[in-house]
Amino acid sequence: MAIDEREFYDEREEKKKATLHCPKCRKSAEYDLAWLVRTKRKQLPPRADENDRAKFAKARSYMVRKDDLVMCKNVQCRKRIEVTGVQSVAFFDGPSPPATLEMDDNFGNR
Repeated sequence: MAIDEREFYDEREEKKKATLHCPKCRKSAEYDLAWLVRTKRKQLPPRADENDRAKFAKARSYMVRKDDLVMCKNVQCRKRIEVTGVQSVAFFDGPSPPATLEMDDNFGNR
């Protein structure tokens, strides 16, 4: 029987800061975005078969963004801002995720 992919990872939630711009009031502010961080475990569960070992060898640690909308911090605006400039999935190598999130400066020019 195949092992569920979630057994390859340790999961935790984290908040990361990202600077976003409100399209209505044109103000920028830092927002805490919720991320689900999945870190690859050091060892595979003992009941794994050959297919599971192959999948585990290819597995990488990654983060998935949970927040798609945030409220503008400007008290007079309070419009919902769609989080589009920050990637939704980020792969990383090593025991911990990156400390900061980098915005894609060229996002609107594609």
